[in-house]
Amino acid sequence: MMLIYRSPRLQAVRDYIMGRWLPPVLAFIRTQQLSSILLLLATIAALIWVNSPWDESYFDFWETEVTVDVGLFSIQEHLKEWVNIGLMTIFFFVVAMEIKRELVHGELSTRRKAVLPVLAALGGMIVPATVFLIFNPTGDGARGWGIPMATDIAFALGVLALLARSLPSELRVFLLAVAVADDIGAILVIAVFYTEGLDLGALGWAFVMFGIIFTASRVFGIRSIPLYWILGLFFWVAVFKSGVHATIAGVALGMLVPANPLYPRQAFRPSAEKLIERHEQAMEEGDEDASDIALGEITKLSQETNSPLDRLERQVNPWSSYVILPIFALANAGIVLSGDIIREALSSPITIGVAIALPVGNLIGITLFTWLAVRAGIGTLPNGVTWPHIVGVALLAGIGFTVSIFVAGLAYDNDVLTSEAKIGILIGSLSAGILGYSLLRALSARAKQPPPEVREVSAEAS
Repeated sequence: MMLIYRSPRLQAVRDYIMGRWLPPVLAFIRTQQLSSILLLLATIAALIWVNSPWDESYFDFWETEVTVDVGLFSIQEHLKEWVNIGLMTIFFFVVAMEIKRELVHGELSTRRKAVLPVLAALGGMIVPATVFLIFNPTGDGARGWGIPMATDIAFALGVLALLARSLPSELRVFLLAVAVADDIGAILVIAVFYTEGLDLGALGWAFVMFGIIFTASRVFGIRSIPLYWILGLFFWVAVFKSGVHATIAGVALGMLVPANPLYPRQAFRPSAEKLIERHEQAMEEGDEDASDIALGEITKLSQETNSPLDRLERQVNPWSSYVILPIFALANAGIVLSGDIIREALSSPITIGVAIALPVGNLIGITLFTWLAVRAGIGTLPNGVTWPHIVGVALLAGIGFTVSIFVAGLAYDNDVLTSEAKIGILIGSLSAGILGYSLLRALSARAKQPPPEVREVSAEAS
């Protein structure tokens, strides 16, 4: 028998670290801040890499051809394209689950809850697109009107999280609802306006696979997640081969995930207590088989009290936030920033249109449509939220980084136009983030100050 000596001093240090430092670190990881930081670092890394002496290796790496051939189908694409059509499908899958959760249980679940953020998001799509088209009314540049419509949920919520303790909690909910509604619009734009050359045969197979998944889920109630991953893969291939952008498959699959648990949460405790009694009785009688059955039922009860949507979101969301989005930024944010390119971009209507449409278009659109909804009596501001708060959130919604870059790649085949759009996205998103953060920070600082009468009493007392 081996005895392990534990030093009281080391144990005290361990307890201190586990109790004092680990919980805040884990809490930080669970927030949007870490995702935003990783996304920012990946963007900076891409910019440094592509503007370094090793710039050719950046393009050579992402242009590496990768072929997947499994007999039933074969796909050959550049590595960057695999990121954009493959990994981003998972990102949009998570976005679709977030949308469905908000539609079923969240801020978009009822007309009264949904009307204000939906109208605000509508303003955040119409006005930015209009502002962009003012600078690019015709020609190839006009195809980019969808670029400033999207909101980067990770960055926007990450910036807001820096001030979360000093702002109304309802403000985060409002921004999330606006961003989710905004993403619904962006997804529809991608599906309708940035799809070219349909293959009707492959599209037919996509509908067949969708029907199989829908029937298995809604008619037969099959809840096996591995089965749906397999069926989802074939559905994704069919959508990709059809000419519809493959990420739409992720959206469709995310909307199919059941949002309700198999067992109601109210029944968990009484059911669990009965199963625990069966387990304890089996252990007393030495019946290990009965004990294993009871433990298995407890596991199933615990698992099925959570909906498949909740379970999948917990499993996939960290991969989407901490792996997929940084890889996407690394693959797509590599913009050559030489003096000539910057000068040309700053005089390009595409760059100017995107750079202005993101902060200004969202500021005007979201604030105006929210005001109109409140003025018309079809919506009310959330508790504790003021109009300056709405202006700050409208600016944060102008951070369109991830989805805007994604749409830019779909809108333009010309590398020069794409680079000009990306420079506009960087300028516009940075401006929106700084302005939104500065305004909300000023509001939070003002909220911390005591009222004038309290300050007067304090001054007299001193």
